This record gives sequence, C-alpha cells and structure tokens, in this order.
Amino acid sequence: MSFDDLLLELKGQKTIQEDPDHVPLKELFNAAFMRKHSSFGSFEEFVEKGNFHIESYEDIANIPDELYDRHVSRETDFADWKSMLDQANAEYKGK
Repeated sequence: MSFDDLLLELKGQKTIQEDPDHVPLKELFNAAFMRKHSSFGSFEEFVEKGNFHIESYEDIANIPDELYDRHVSRETDFADWKSMLDQANAEYKGK
C-alpha cells in the first residue's frame, strides 16, 4: 500500500474491499520488522508501550501526529511515523 493510498484510506475515501493490496498492520509490521527496527518483538508490544490502542490505520489517524511521531522516534530507529510506514511498505514489497 502506498502512502497516498493510506492517506485516502485514513480519510475514509477508500475501503479494504476497494483495495486488494491492503496489508493488515500485523502483517506489515511483522515480528521480524519490529525486531530489526526496535527493541520490540511485535507491533502490539510497541503500541502498548506508548499506551495506544491500535488495530487499524484509522486508529493511527486518530492519534495526534506529534504524539505518535514522538513515540516512533523514541522507540524505533525511525524519525517519524511516515518513515516507519514507508520502510515497512518497502520491506513488505521486497519479500
């Protein structure tokens, strides 16, 4: 899923049914990705550490950007959420 597609989805202009390339968060941010780029073994551990409840891209959109970017910056080797998302997409497509 490209960043533009994610933005459309987050704005409610695109649904999973319309996007056959939709990748669930648990698959995109799989254990190998999280171990490689953070000290966490799963995406769930990562979001729990930040006291977030995230099950979908929409949940992420409801978190203030500054707050989530700060969590990503502190807990991963990425500067912000966009960088983390872009790298996850690149690694997923490279499989």
